[in-house]
Amino acid sequence: MRQRIGVLSGGGDCPGINAVIHAVVKRAILKYDYEVIGILDGFEGLVEGRFRELRYNDVSGILPLGGTILGTSNRANPFRYPVRQKDEVTFEDRSRDVLRHFTELGLSALITIGGDGTFHIAAELSRLGIPVVGVPKTIDNDLNATDITFGFDSAVHVVTEAIDRLHTTAQSHHRVMVIEVMGRYAGWIALHGGIAGGGDVILIPEIPFDIEGVCEFILERRKRGKRFSIVVVAEGARPRGGDLVVQRIVRESHDQIRLGGVSHIVGRAIEEKTGLETRVVILGHLQRGGSPTAFDRVLATRLGAWAVDLVAQGQFGYFPAVRGQDIVPARIEEAIACLKTVPLDSPLLDIARSMGTYLGA
Repeated sequence: MRQRIGVLSGGGDCPGINAVIHAVVKRAILKYDYEVIGILDGFEGLVEGRFRELRYNDVSGILPLGGTILGTSNRANPFRYPVRQKDEVTFEDRSRDVLRHFTELGLSALITIGGDGTFHIAAELSRLGIPVVGVPKTIDNDLNATDITFGFDSAVHVVTEAIDRLHTTAQSHHRVMVIEVMGRYAGWIALHGGIAGGGDVILIPEIPFDIEGVCEFILERRKRGKRFSIVVVAEGARPRGGDLVVQRIVRESHDQIRLGGVSHIVGRAIEEKTGLETRVVILGHLQRGGSPTAFDRVLATRLGAWAVDLVAQGQFGYFPAVRGQDIVPARIEEAIACLKTVPLDSPLLDIARSMGTYLGA
């Protein structure tokens, strides 16, 4: 009897998920003669029993597509499953339903594509006895134990292109342009995108910023004949001695805090303190959409193929981690031990400063 493996994508969507699914299905069928079952809408499909078989032809042409053909959910934790009753949301442990559907489907392993939240759930399922292999996915690049996650390069590409476009209008109108980017509690997108786009100021969560210093830097640029400035702000950036700017709370989600809006505070302060016309742009979910870059397509393909190999080798509770140019097996628990943030001794910070970029302090 042919082995059956399941695959799902959890958490937020990002470019490259379909490339992973494409690789999982083709590697599983061509190399190991496995059957592949796609779980719909992340862990929600595993709880509710929604799935479809993925044959070879089902994944033809999906490699360059953004999003995920399986759907996803960042609110479907089986151990804290949201149930809406009238105007109230309560939470139930539905892990038994996951075990039941896993058994009824005849699965021998489950591949979970996701970031911190998905890997936390995968670790819990592993402890219940489900053979799990992870695939590291997040545009934020904040998953521990791997140098990079797929989706990050595509998000940085979007940010860089946006900064390039803002340069022309900022220069024409002699304005300060403040651009807010994603990243949650880590500054990887802001730092990489800011450097690639030539940002004059880059504010990241790891370095609480001094707004007075930001304004002085912009005015000093003005004195040197630089009549415009580009300020790149990570959504998790906060002023020295201040708090994160929270847009809303989503109780059903693994990470209940939704950040957003710090750029408006920064932009307003710059305009008030410098007298310079300032505009704010929040990229938001544009960073998640669209086709993956060539780099992410290759990385996602490598990770998807590696995940199937880990299943074949019986290395459950592991995920393929990027270390330099290599991919190595790493424990899922290691990935979620802590968030991977920008270290204060990162060479990239030194490079940014040497380019004349102000980092907020």
